[in-house]
Amino acid sequence: MDSDLQFGEGRDREFVFTEKDFKRVCQLIHEYAGISLKPSKQDMVYSRLARRLRAKGIDNFRDYLALLESDNGVEWEAFVNSLTTNLTSFFREPHHFPLLAEHVAKQKGQHPITLWCSAASTGEEPYSMAMAMVDAFGSFTPPVTIVATDVDTHVLAKAEEGVYPAERVEKLSAGTIKRFFLKGAGAQSGFVRVRPELRAMITFRQLNLLSDDWSIRGPLDAIFCRNVMIYFDKETQLKVLQKFVPLLCPEGLLFAGHSENFHNAAHLFRLRGKTVYELARPKVYVQQPAR
Repeated sequence: MDSDLQFGEGRDREFVFTEKDFKRVCQLIHEYAGISLKPSKQDMVYSRLARRLRAKGIDNFRDYLALLESDNGVEWEAFVNSLTTNLTSFFREPHHFPLLAEHVAKQKGQHPITLWCSAASTGEEPYSMAMAMVDAFGSFTPPVTIVATDVDTHVLAKAEEGVYPAERVEKLSAGTIKRFFLKGAGAQSGFVRVRPELRAMITFRQLNLLSDDWSIRGPLDAIFCRNVMIYFDKETQLKVLQKFVPLLCPEGLLFAGHSENFHNAAHLFRLRGKTVYELARPKVYVQQPAR
């Protein structure tokens, strides 16, 4: 198949989108964010990036990609935001949160607790972690700091706001909603906002897991990196996992997604429970110098 020909379904599309264009998109997003796109994602890539072509007044992907590669960063941000997937919900994979609370409860009084949510998306995961900490300490002001990061700046802005359509919390118990959310009124009717005490526990910041400097400092009691590794190839997964090791406390935990396993990193992490990992070898944590 000629790489300059459009995909079969693409001949009637608004924009010219060839196999060569798709392969270049795959290369660029992998180099920048570690995301590996399968051939089955061609239609998804077209539909999401077509919005950027319209916004820039460009009529084909070749010219758009040329603009992207000469860009100073603004369009790169929009490009990455377009291609990242942000499926999330409150207390997704609920078995993790009692385990987190139990783990943190064992550290009470020993040191302030620091947790990292490495794929915060629109905020449901770090806010769920914060709720679990309230329950673990029996206080809305526990000695806990949660760092919440994501490569996508758009979803981070939504996460910082902490406002959600009411249907996003409808699967939670009435007691949980009453304790942790404020119902909107007037123009905000039909929405809920997380309580300010939860928001105060969390620091949101943009971070690319493929960056050399994560600006994350240990020791961390737990890292949530759930449903992220499935978008990385094995080589990229290993690089990220290697960088997790020096950040974790000796007894720190790594929480993964239900479809993820780290058999290829058995020298780094060993399975402790259902998609929960601990360091494969005990270590003495050395405080990293502040920068």
